[in-house]
Amino acid sequence: MKKYLLATALVGLGSAPTIAADLAARPYTKAPALAAVYDWTGFYIGVNAGVGLGRDRLQHDWLNTGSPYSFYTSPQGAFGGAQIGYNWQTASVLGPIVLGVEADIQGGGLSDDRANFSLFGINASYRQKPDWFGTARGRIGIANGPVLSYVTAGYAFGNVKTNATETVAGITTSFATDRTQSGWVVGSGVEAALGGNWTGKIEYLYLNLGNKTDISTLLFATPINTEIRENIFRVGLNYRIGGNTAYAPVVAANWAGFYLGGNFGSGTGRDRSSLSVPAAPVLETFNLAPDGINGGVQAGYNWQAANWVFGLEADIQGSTQKDNKTCILTCTPGLMAAYDATLPWFGTARGRLGYSVGSTLFYATGGLAYGSIKTKINTASFAGLVTQSFEHTKTGWTAGAGIETPFTLLGLLGPNWTTKTEYLYADLGSTSDNFIIGATPVTSTRSVTEHIFRTGINYHFNSPVVAKY
Repeated sequence: MKKYLLATALVGLGSAPTIAADLAARPYTKAPALAAVYDWTGFYIGVNAGVGLGRDRLQHDWLNTGSPYSFYTSPQGAFGGAQIGYNWQTASVLGPIVLGVEADIQGGGLSDDRANFSLFGINASYRQKPDWFGTARGRIGIANGPVLSYVTAGYAFGNVKTNATETVAGITTSFATDRTQSGWVVGSGVEAALGGNWTGKIEYLYLNLGNKTDISTLLFATPINTEIRENIFRVGLNYRIGGNTAYAPVVAANWAGFYLGGNFGSGTGRDRSSLSVPAAPVLETFNLAPDGINGGVQAGYNWQAANWVFGLEADIQGSTQKDNKTCILTCTPGLMAAYDATLPWFGTARGRLGYSVGSTLFYATGGLAYGSIKTKINTASFAGLVTQSFEHTKTGWTAGAGIETPFTLLGLLGPNWTTKTEYLYADLGSTSDNFIIGATPVTSTRSVTEHIFRTGINYHFNSPVVAKY
């Protein structure tokens, strides 16, 4: 701005009458144009794709004992859809604030048929499938030039199919619902300009589609209670109509060198589990679904060739993820297995491959995952109450994607700071534990997979992460 005012003043002086006879007239010099400020105001349309994970608690007294089983169906799969929205950008003491509205509709292949129980010659199985959903939300965010960090919330709706079958003495009965349910949604994300009218985003949404109670049409006409909760992880591409569409990053930011930082986020597990009693015979297959908060630190190093960024990163996390709501094996005081499954800590060592669009780094990441898996099983039989405890440290793999951008925190931090938002999928393998209920041998298995969405802050020890526009 100072250079612009000085150039304007010189133009004024050059065009004024000469005030000294011995001074030659100065040639006219056009003032340099002001750099355009990125403006998020305007309509946009776009598409998105991602993965969804349900944590849908189901309670059903399928044996008619007076004590219902409690377990999770965990519909998982890919989905895709489209969105449309409008943004308003305004100034505030915090910087440019962006207010917006957005609606989307998605079709998907989320499903789960893991819950199957076989006890005393009676069999029951359950399947759940959310086949489409949509949202209508408000958005509010803080813009840092061509990067928008936002939170979002509003109305959610979707179609959910639930099926159950029960076989007793060779007679099979069934139950099914197919209905549209509504509720609310909340989430967060980061959107960044790609050049011209295009932007890209990474986003997490939590959908609560309510609770339902149905009287089953199975042999035992006992209530089936369902709670529909969906975790949505997706990336999107938007085309902006109007507003500032002249953005074109000229130089990629400098990402090379060491960095150190911390992160905070949430995680949800989909642990395919089983409990078997060969002597009975009994076989229960179900999901454990520990969820909670994760937090930790990371360190890494980047190499850069033009806009391409190659890196290595390692992190270690503490976690509150827990599932203590699953109860099977009749779940009566006389015979039960009540689970308390946790993931106390985990970590990763990953490669990163990214492309810098101006000062925004879009990257994919993958590598080694490791962590501690704890399983407590409170059992009851004629021998009384006993708690079985098992702990394993396991290794596996992880893959994901994210966006990293400069972070100034209202001007309090310098140009060496960045913030990132990323999604990771981690597979920590399987565990198998043997124990005794009464005098009967029992085997419990657990395959641990995690969906992690987190935000981090990094300090780069090299030159500042800046780019020219």
